[in-house]
Amino acid sequence: MKIEDRLRELGLVLPDPPRPVGAYLPARQSGQLLFLSGTTCYTPEGLMFRGQVGRDLNLNEGKAAARQTLLNLLSVAKAALGDLDRIECVIKLNGYVNSASDFDRQPEVIDGASDLLEVLFGESGRHARTSIGVNILPGNIPVEIEMVLQIHLESGNI
Repeated sequence: MKIEDRLRELGLVLPDPPRPVGAYLPARQSGQLLFLSGTTCYTPEGLMFRGQVGRDLNLNEGKAAARQTLLNLLSVAKAALGDLDRIECVIKLNGYVNSASDFDRQPEVIDGASDLLEVLFGESGRHARTSIGVNILPGNIPVEIEMVLQIHLESGNI
């Protein structure tokens, strides 16, 4: 089943890819690897949440923010590749959680993204990962996630 069909089955819609807020590319390909710059929980209406997990947001809100962030990353991948089915496997996620000083459940927050990858891609969605708590992120966003994908090469590379 195609990845976008799986998304529809889950009632999920890819938003338009977020626009860079600095001097960087949203995606950069090197050989069979596609590196996706960090993004956050944008929705068509704006940011889903702001604030620190463990103070302004609870764990479930943090996980929801990570899940939305993953949808944004997938929209960047689709824009770069033309088709999400060109993704062979997910190599790595780096997740940063804007955390209250006593919050230590960052891995559970980033599971909001990791769990969805496994649902969408099966075994190919399992990945290496880092989950880091930080005291602030730009714009007081709750999470930022970057991702590395291995892709099937085609003649029309980016």
